Amino acid sequence: MRAKLTIALILITISSAAFGQSVRLKDVASIEGVRNNQLIGYGIVVGLDSTGDSQQAKFTTQSIANMLQSYGITVSADKLKVKNVAAVMVTATLPPFSRQGSTIDVVVSSLGDAKSLQGGTLLQTPLKAGNGEVYAVAQGPVSLGGFSAGGGGDSVSKNHPTVGRIPSGALIERETRTDLLTDNKLNVTLNQNDFTTACRTADAINDRLGGLFAKALDGNVISVTPPVEYKNDPVPLIAMLESVEVTTDTTAKVIVNERTGTIIIGGQVRVLPVAISHGALTVTIQSDVLVSQPLPVSKGKTVVAKDKAVEANEPPSHLIEIEGSSIEELVRALNALRVTPRDLIAILQAVKEAGALQAQLEVI
Repeated sequence: MRAKLTIALILITISSAAFGQSVRLKDVASIEGVRNNQLIGYGIVVGLDSTGDSQQAKFTTQSIANMLQSYGITVSADKLKVKNVAAVMVTATLPPFSRQGSTIDVVVSSLGDAKSLQGGTLLQTPLKAGNGEVYAVAQGPVSLGGFSAGGGGDSVSKNHPTVGRIPSGALIERETRTDLLTDNKLNVTLNQNDFTTACRTADAINDRLGGLFAKALDGNVISVTPPVEYKNDPVPLIAMLESVEVTTDTTAKVIVNERTGTIIIGGQVRVLPVAISHGALTVTIQSDVLVSQPLPVSKGKTVVAKDKAVEANEPPSHLIEIEGSSIEELVRALNALRVTPRDLIAILQAVKEAGALQAQLEVI
């Protein structure tokens, strides 16, 4: 019996030359207070072709009974037997500066055991934010982008038939308030916390505005005092700041995902002088069945025997010295070892323990 383990390796390296280049401020930061808001609601999809929730989903029949009661029709939820209705959760994202009367897309996901939402129509569903207030109302036909057909053991499906979308399916009823200025100051928030980048951003903003208007409060927020001409008109100031070129910095990291065999080495990673020796021991166990068949005229018996063979193979290991090298030299040295992704993960962890890996090693 032979055992073989195959691990896929994706090694992504970022050249150190890529660091130090300028990027637009809008690509690495955002304005404090300008953000999306998540909305969620519970609704009912009707008009399904016997692909709705079964009788096991008690909340579906209860929802139908409650809806009918609001229209003056009183029915017992225990006596309802419908197959063309499905209970769903409706989610949407409310963009900043959305105005009352505009529309947004919604995602409709089955909550019960419905087989498909194909051909269904979502009934009017209020969508609430985290504060419990209703900000939009969704309704309309559900678009799946796929299908599910057949029955029993003979069926075929495309994409995911229990999740669909309604383009422009929600009407905004309440606007969100966004204050661009806080205490007459404009706060710029970096996407990634880094003190060096924050200081460089403040310097770049001051160079563009021609004065000391920006100050890094910490590694994440840069506070900007608007010049006099922008005191009551911050939008042109924000547009100007978005185009400011900033030289970003980053922490040296090595990301390891042992489940998938993925290793990502950042371009800032450095290795102190260290020697690495790696060897692999391969053990192969093979079992063959031998059958001894007696002659037809003899009185012998058929005998079954097993022939086992055990073979151990240990290829010679090599000692490779790695001096204080760049990412290119590190990858070249590791490739020379001809190791598997799992062995490479073990080597990186050992180099980190030896104090030679000048980077953060994160296992995800």
